[in-house]
Amino acid sequence: AIGMGLNLDVTHVAFAGLSKFDGVRQRRLTPSEMAQIAGRAGRHQRDGTFGTLTGSGRHDAEFTDEEVYSIEEHRFAPISKLFWRDAEPRFDSIDTLIADLEAPPDSPGLVPAPEAIDLAVLKRLAEDPAIADTVRSPATVARFWEACRLPDFRQHGSETHARFVARLWQDLRHGTLGSDYVAQAIAQLDNVAGDIDTLQGRIAAIRSWSYIAQRPDWVLAKDEMAERARAVEARLSDALHARLTERFVNRRTAVLMKKLGPDAALLPVKLDGEDIFVDGEHIGELKGFRFHVDPDTRHDDRKLLLAAAERHVPALLGDRATALAKAIAAGEAALELHKGTIRRDGQQLASLVEGRSALEPQIEPDRTVAALDDAPRKVLMASLEGWLARWLAPLEPLARIDAASSDEQAGPELRALLIRLAESGGMMERAGSGLDALDKAQRAQLTKLGVRVGALDIFVPQMLRPEPLTLWRELAAIGKGRGMGKPEPAMPPALAATRKNRPPGYRKVGQQYLRVDMAEKLLRDAHTLRVAAGKRPFSIDPAMAISMGLTKASFAHLLRLAGFQPRGPRQLPEGAHGPPAPATWRWRPPRRVVEECKAPVARPGSAFAALAELVR
Repeated sequence: AIGMGLNLDVTHVAFAGLSKFDGVRQRRLTPSEMAQIAGRAGRHQRDGTFGTLTGSGRHDAEFTDEEVYSIEEHRFAPISKLFWRDAEPRFDSIDTLIADLEAPPDSPGLVPAPEAIDLAVLKRLAEDPAIADTVRSPATVARFWEACRLPDFRQHGSETHARFVARLWQDLRHGTLGSDYVAQAIAQLDNVAGDIDTLQGRIAAIRSWSYIAQRPDWVLAKDEMAERARAVEARLSDALHARLTERFVNRRTAVLMKKLGPDAALLPVKLDGEDIFVDGEHIGELKGFRFHVDPDTRHDDRKLLLAAAERHVPALLGDRATALAKAIAAGEAALELHKGTIRRDGQQLASLVEGRSALEPQIEPDRTVAALDDAPRKVLMASLEGWLARWLAPLEPLARIDAASSDEQAGPELRALLIRLAESGGMMERAGSGLDALDKAQRAQLTKLGVRVGALDIFVPQMLRPEPLTLWRELAAIGKGRGMGKPEPAMPPALAATRKNRPPGYRKVGQQYLRVDMAEKLLRDAHTLRVAAGKRPFSIDPAMAISMGLTKASFAHLLRLAGFQPRGPRQLPEGAHGPPAPATWRWRPPRRVVEECKAPVARPGSAFAALAELVR
């Protein structure tokens, strides 16, 4: 990066290697060349250091003691010889020109210069008869030599460069290069896309055309072509500088390194929506209360970005938490409870965990919220607790039952029933509920709590709505073993029993599900008819059940569950005509079956069998 023209503020230069290809061979850098590169550290403003990359495994990866001494003390071997080549050769012919350029010096302090690219191109093209035949007069030889002296900016070697010069000579030997040809060549290079190597190749090529356009008699519309070439070179250079900066420096990294130092407080941090900028550099974004590093960041920068986040993001998160708490308190924040977690815009804020009961869950903050500073975290958690209390308001009837189950004055029988009723979401079957063990006062207390005792079920009517059932299902999912089916959105009176799990608030009758309050209504009407009939059989009109969506078979099944027994219609006398008499019903209260306790039978030959014999 240093050799490519980047202006770097560095204090240490690390050499990846100590050799280079000089156009002819791979050789070790001279001490003066090493010093020129190492001297970039500090740049006359402060002391710098230099070294090599250890562990590279290269044979030239370490400085010798003599080289270190030369660099630090700025002592180099004296220059004893200078390269020389005739600066004013003769242009009588190509052969004369080549001979003068290869002539040895006559001074002992001078040595022949290595063959340069221009001489190599001249000798290569002189071997081509088609070109050599066009170079006869001294003026033509001089112009041909000017073409051969075109610098090889692309560094493709004498063979490739000679072909490029030969193409130019086709036009130059007749006069000048055409403007269309030059303009097209420049336009083809006007492309800033590509990697570093691609841009370097284009810059080398455009510099060749810049040189050509600057020659006084090579190009028509010289000034216009030179301006175009300079503009393209400037754009390519800017693009290359950006690529080099991204690879070797990365301004964002420099900003963050500075930010982590003593001047950290001087650099501005800005939150624009979800994006975080440090001194104008995008370092990542906040999603909820979680900081996400910019995915385009190089791997080497991630530690710096996270370190910058640890220093500056907490203040931004605190402001965001305070603003969110105010929005929650004002009812302006759209929160949702999903699978036991409180979320906003898909971001988890907290989780619900089991508390004293299913109706009193505890809020456990997400780790991103728990990492906030104390003050904003407490404000946010208080707002979440207030939101949860409002969210649980539809479950108030169930909450009263849960609170009454802790009242020691209610008696153990009633408390046991209330605990089971609260844990089952406000509905349970009457059979086996322990209702028969309650006295008159306890039954009155049950009614006062809004509990309805039906023929088949005990339930809280206010819980038979989609909203409280959905809320209860969310709470029930928090505890273990308290799952329930998904509530019906519209809660119709009857449903076909096609679902695998019975929806809450319903009981199965035949091949259908019937809402428990509708079942109680039908059975209450049936008992009214029973009381009016006394001990006589009575008829029950299925019209109301059918209007609810029940089939006659399901209605009959419901009646049998409640103790009603059907009686077939009497046969009409022989010869009589008319509709058959309707079926009649009788009612017998269900009998409670008490299982006898049988004494265990001891295994013959065991110690218990011997004890049994002694007892006898």
